[in-house]
Amino acid sequence: MDLLISSQDLYKLTRNENGAIVIDTRSFSEFKNGHVPGAVNVDLFQLHWFDTTHRGIKDFNRQTRLLLSNLGIKKETNVVFYDNISGISAARGVWLLLYFSHRNVSMLDGGFVKWKSEDYPVETKSNSLNHSKFKGKLDLNVLADAKEVKNSIRKSGVVILDVRSSEEYNGSEVRGARRGHIPSAINIDWIKNLKNGTFKDKEILSKIYSKFPKNSKIITYCHGGYRAANTFLVLKMLGYRNVKMYLASWGEWGNRLELPIEQ
Repeated sequence: MDLLISSQDLYKLTRNENGAIVIDTRSFSEFKNGHVPGAVNVDLFQLHWFDTTHRGIKDFNRQTRLLLSNLGIKKETNVVFYDNISGISAARGVWLLLYFSHRNVSMLDGGFVKWKSEDYPVETKSNSLNHSKFKGKLDLNVLADAKEVKNSIRKSGVVILDVRSSEEYNGSEVRGARRGHIPSAINIDWIKNLKNGTFKDKEILSKIYSKFPKNSKIITYCHGGYRAANTFLVLKMLGYRNVKMYLASWGEWGNRLELPIEQ
């Protein structure tokens, strides 16, 4: 899947009145100091979700449909997300649309930092949202809940991929009621996907994940489903077909005392 767009190609889209909905996923303070012309601002870090019970997923779906409707996304809409680099918030936005079966989506490789460094235009005015009822169909093949993750522990043909820092993984850094990682999880920090804020070449990325067979099922997780979204996109771009993201990640797992952990 080609889920990236270059600054040059995004610039061409912004010159076309019906080219795309461009979504700046950074904070409003960053957005107001300069952004891609025509972009609207949604700080996706405000939309953490730490509940993958049946009720929790139902509420998440309702909230997300409301968000995507407020952004004016229709079936035929081309959508581009970006943050400062090829980062985790824009990746979360792309994952959200894939979860709702919207394939016409990408993220700006290198983000706003690269956009500015290449001397593309910047504006500071805000842009209005145009509401449209979003009708995307759920694709359950990209989302994992706590029950599925628990059933996947030490299961043949399944990889649980912890993309947090090694300190979070081994428990020396604590970001929950408990420290450590999901049993049998393999740790590859998401930041290894990038060089100077931009995704590494596919050949290099392939080597990073070469230990995983292409036909394996991979579930990525982090703390809140942002870093995990970044690695999810990388794996999809590398041709892995059966990849899921554990939406609530350690924010849920580490705080549910009945779920198993390792340190």
